[in-house]
Amino acid sequence: MVTANGGLNQQRVAVCNAVAIARLLNATLVVPRFLYSSVWKDVSRFSDIYQEEHFINYLTPDIRIVKELPEELQSLDLEAIGSLITDTDIRKESKPSFYVKNILPLLIQNRVVHFLGFGNRLAFDPIPSQLQRLRCRCNFHALEFVPKIQETGALLLQRVRRCPQPGLLDHYLVGPYAESMLKEKGGHSGKASKYLALHLRFEIDMVAHSLCEFGGGEEERQELEAFRKVHFPALTLLKKSSKLPSPAALREEGLCPLTPEEAVLMLAALGFKRKTYVYVAGANIYGGRSRLVALNSLYPNLVTKETLLSASELEPFKNFSSQLAALDFIVCTAADAFAMTDSGSQLSSLVSGYRIYYGGGKMPTIRPNKRRLADIFTKNNTIEWRVFEQRVRKAVRQTKHVQTRPVARSIYRYPRGNECMCFTE
Repeated sequence: MVTANGGLNQQRVAVCNAVAIARLLNATLVVPRFLYSSVWKDVSRFSDIYQEEHFINYLTPDIRIVKELPEELQSLDLEAIGSLITDTDIRKESKPSFYVKNILPLLIQNRVVHFLGFGNRLAFDPIPSQLQRLRCRCNFHALEFVPKIQETGALLLQRVRRCPQPGLLDHYLVGPYAESMLKEKGGHSGKASKYLALHLRFEIDMVAHSLCEFGGGEEERQELEAFRKVHFPALTLLKKSSKLPSPAALREEGLCPLTPEEAVLMLAALGFKRKTYVYVAGANIYGGRSRLVALNSLYPNLVTKETLLSASELEPFKNFSSQLAALDFIVCTAADAFAMTDSGSQLSSLVSGYRIYYGGGKMPTIRPNKRRLADIFTKNNTIEWRVFEQRVRKAVRQTKHVQTRPVARSIYRYPRGNECMCFTE
């Protein structure tokens, strides 16, 4: 049994890792559950987001998946018998040998183990190629969104393009709704307008965890510290017991998320014109609407799922942050160009990997080198715009190449390799 933590994208990684571990241990997997989070506040079940029958059937050649524990095991006190395994019991990115040595004996003895809060707890290297391939199959093929999400995702794509013409990746993201939307509009064959999707990873959890400062003075410091005490108590304790780098040092090293204002400068320097349609993913930007003033001023054709959908169309997703994140995933993945402000976020990693896997090299992703950009931004009071453009473009150009997966890096972000997909040089 697996109960995955985090939001939609962390849960997706956990599910794929759980599938691989079930195969490794020759165990039956119970359809994963999702842990309620005080940050995400979403009670969605697996079947509320993904097509459960497709997940089970697609992976049948690889592992056995059931919807519930057998009746004779449901009454067991898993914590009392030592079969409840938390993230504190497993090191981050543990090797397969850890599970064989420590988890398999428990599984054989008690017939069931439950990974509670399971996340990024399986290494990417070294790992048998069949397990790596299975994680890839799970992420790119077994996890399909439910019709409710696909249908609304297709509606978003039609409206952001201002045309029902399907895009290159629509079939993989919204299934039959890619074609049905076209038929409903009488077979309209007009050319779809291009759009840029921008993932602003600037929610309060990211801002607080970074330990950076963003110009809000003492009021900001107190607000973020209060958030850390509730949601990141370990980080609060670490601050008290250790001397951590200053906010200025963190920014210099490129460890702070780009602010919306910095994102505007990056896009303008890269040549995105004022008329560009920009879809902004992410909810509850820290600082509220005032933080988006610069972005909105330079790019008036800025839209979000909240502005593209009516109140009644959004109602079924209200209070379900993971389902809303699934809509962002669809629109970002299908975009003509995708720009991220933090290359370490799960959404950005999964979206860029999906675009590589299905995009055939035609889906550009803008991944900033935050350390280089930080150096450029600190000089933006005196630098000439022409020089600023050149430096930003150089900083982004160095990260744009689609490369074979580096050793120990995520298969979900870097699917290009023999264990996941065929490719040619």
